[in-house]
Amino acid sequence: MLPMLEGEQGWRLCLHHRDFQPGKPIMDNITDAIYGSRKTICVISRHYLQSEWCSNEIQMASFRLFDEKKDVLILLFLEEIPSYYLSPYYRMRKLVKKRTYLSWLQAAQHPGVFWQNVKRALQAEDALTENI
Repeated sequence: MLPMLEGEQGWRLCLHHRDFQPGKPIMDNITDAIYGSRKTICVISRHYLQSEWCSNEIQMASFRLFDEKKDVLILLFLEEIPSYYLSPYYRMRKLVKKRTYLSWLQAAQHPGVFWQNVKRALQAEDALTENI
C-alpha cells in the first residue's frame, strides 16, 4: 500500500515509526497527525482493533470529522470483519453504517478500481454532503 500511495500516487503519509516525534506523548503525536493532515486513512484489521491505540485514534479522527464537519476520514478494511467485532467501537460502527468504506479484499479482485477509489477519496473536497 505504501509504495502505491507515496510512490505512484505521490501522497505524503504520516507513519508513526517514521514521523512521530520521539519523546512526545503518543496521544499528542496522534492528535497532531490527525489535525495536521488533510485526510486520515484508518486501516482497519482485527489486529488493529485489538491494539490499545485503536479506540483513541478512531475517537480523535471522528472528533475531527464531526467537529469540523469535513470529510477527512477514510476507512479502509484490510479484511472482512464481522459487525460484532465493531461493537466496542461505537463511532466506527456508526461510520460504517452511514458511509462508504474501502476494502482491501476487493483490491485483489479489481486493483485498478480499488486504487482509483482510494485516489478519489483522497482528492474529494472536504465539505460533508450528509449528516453523520
